[in-house]
Amino acid sequence: MEMVMGAFRQVGARGLGAPLLILMLLAMVVLPLPPFLLDLFFTFNIALSLVVLLVTVYALRPLDFTMFPSLLLVATLLRLALNVASTRVVLLEGHNGGDAAGKVIEAFGEFVVGGNYAVGLVVFAILVIINFVVVTKGAGRVSEVSARFTLDAMPGKQMAIDADLNSGLIDQTEARLRREEVGREADFYGAMDGASKFVRGDAVAGILILIINIIGGLAIGMGQHDLDFGTAMRFYALLTIGDGLVAQLPSLLLSTSAAIIVTRVSRAEDLGSQVSTQLLHNPRALAITAAILLMLGMIPGMPNLVFLLLGSAVGGTAYLIARRESEPAAAAESAPPQATPEDVGEVRELTWQDVQPVDVIGLEVGYRLIPLVDREQGGQLMTRIKGVRKKLSQELGFLVQSVHIRDNLDLAPNAYRITLNGVPVGEAEVFVDRDLAINPGKVFGELKGTPTTDPAFGLQAVWIDAAQRDQAQTLGYTVVDASTVVATHLSELLQSHAHELLGHDEVQQLLDNLAQIAPKLVEDLVPKLLPLAVVLRVLQNLLQEGVPIRDLRTIAETLAEQATKSQDAGALTAAVRVALSRSIVQQAIGAKGEIPVIVLEPGLERLLQQTLVNAGEDGAGVEPGMLEQLQGAMQDTARQQELSGEESVLLVAAAIRPWMAKFARHSVPGMRVLSYNEIPDNRQIKVISTIGRNPTEA
Repeated sequence: MEMVMGAFRQVGARGLGAPLLILMLLAMVVLPLPPFLLDLFFTFNIALSLVVLLVTVYALRPLDFTMFPSLLLVATLLRLALNVASTRVVLLEGHNGGDAAGKVIEAFGEFVVGGNYAVGLVVFAILVIINFVVVTKGAGRVSEVSARFTLDAMPGKQMAIDADLNSGLIDQTEARLRREEVGREADFYGAMDGASKFVRGDAVAGILILIINIIGGLAIGMGQHDLDFGTAMRFYALLTIGDGLVAQLPSLLLSTSAAIIVTRVSRAEDLGSQVSTQLLHNPRALAITAAILLMLGMIPGMPNLVFLLLGSAVGGTAYLIARRESEPAAAAESAPPQATPEDVGEVRELTWQDVQPVDVIGLEVGYRLIPLVDREQGGQLMTRIKGVRKKLSQELGFLVQSVHIRDNLDLAPNAYRITLNGVPVGEAEVFVDRDLAINPGKVFGELKGTPTTDPAFGLQAVWIDAAQRDQAQTLGYTVVDASTVVATHLSELLQSHAHELLGHDEVQQLLDNLAQIAPKLVEDLVPKLLPLAVVLRVLQNLLQEGVPIRDLRTIAETLAEQATKSQDAGALTAAVRVALSRSIVQQAIGAKGEIPVIVLEPGLERLLQQTLVNAGEDGAGVEPGMLEQLQGAMQDTARQQELSGEESVLLVAAAIRPWMAKFARHSVPGMRVLSYNEIPDNRQIKVISTIGRNPTEA
């Protein structure tokens, strides 16, 4: 006994809920219940159904009520157990008539159907048809389709989350939460698909229980209690119909709840808010409806009073909505214009404030894209641009400047333009009311929409309606909205032009921050050993070649060590790259111990070295024919590497690495150029391709 009590204490009160519920259901099936308990359980069943229906209506999203499938199963089992318990009481005590099976069943049998079992059968049949044929069948079909499309759309949604994470629009925590939500959505609709089968089976069970109860009641009443057919039919039919109606009402409420929750759109609004914002938002529809009702009310022979009253009510509602929407516009038009100095006859003297500085980073938008940057209209672009700046600042190692956004009427209505230091570097068109479905390389069908090209990566894409989003994700497309398109394009351009964003002020701020942890290093470096302009040029060179400057301490120590040997920014950049070789290789290929590299044929490499020594690092003396063949060979090799899923890493001699890196940036974007002394000691190289095997033909 003590062991049992100890086990109960370990489980706790919360752990006993489910076992007690199962025991209660078994007791209702096996043990006879008195009429009072039947009334209590029937009332509880109706109350539970009402609570579930109201929670469904007021839920903001379907995922806010994820326990609905399990609750639906429990409520169905409770109702079936009550049917078994009430059937036992009806068959045992039904010959006494009246409240033999409890007050609730008697009330539904007498009051609801007026004591007429023929009327009760008709009402019961209608409720079953509504529940079984309309609500339950429709909800089951919607659940099945929703489950299938949700599961098919999971890969596309996961790719969209990864795209937002890679572009800096969200962080790791937000990405994890979104992935969990996608998983919970799939689990919910899959569970709803199965739970709808319980509701459908419950409707079938209600019909069979009614028929069995009437046949069994007639047999017991006439065979055991010597009742005539009319009396037995009146007693048992009324009790059976009352029992059936008591069970069908909660069943209809739960079926309606299931239909509502699977047909809801995942928006952060309850059903009432959606009705008020969507159904009653357009006063024109209400006004036309009111006019039709008033016209019907004037036709002789029609119920004029009813139509006129309802038409007047709908017309009044349309008038109030139209008036409420017109008040803000009227207030804006009636606002007095602000006087300017020119209006009052004053001529203001020009000052240096009238000479506006050039924006380091600018974003110009057409007038139709203003909702993207207006937070009052739900625009998310400002928040996403802030996320892009945060991600790039963490990756590059310096604070990326703010983006100055302005409207430009010279642009097309749906166009935007990105500028750096006042010069346009990117321009494209987006549509606020559409989504962009991007083809990542492998899709399973085509979409109807406006073909285009993704402005950030140049991939094939299609502008689609928002209603096609799930279909596109199911087919394997990566679907993003207009704000994400602009933010991703901005992120790619800022990353490729990072060296243009770094100036003297930014470098001085970086050195000031470094001085807090290494004051002597900064004091000796600038301006004793190197001027600030040389340090700036070295950092710009690193950024231009895609090397972050986060490890500023290593960079500063290397510059301080090499400054006594050379003041040339190119030589200092090469020395810093050697010091940062581990992070450069890690960024290029990851944690692989063996580095797959592309090399130049030794003769071609010697020829390039001799040419660059004689012509200078600008490569002006290199023959155009050799450059063309070298470019073609590098592009072919990079294409083969891309098909095999490998990074393109070109390994060359240190003397020609700067020129080859510059040549690759313009000829083969994405190819990384390393020198032999930039390979860390703990890494091995594997030559997978050689460029220029016959240099004499070059």
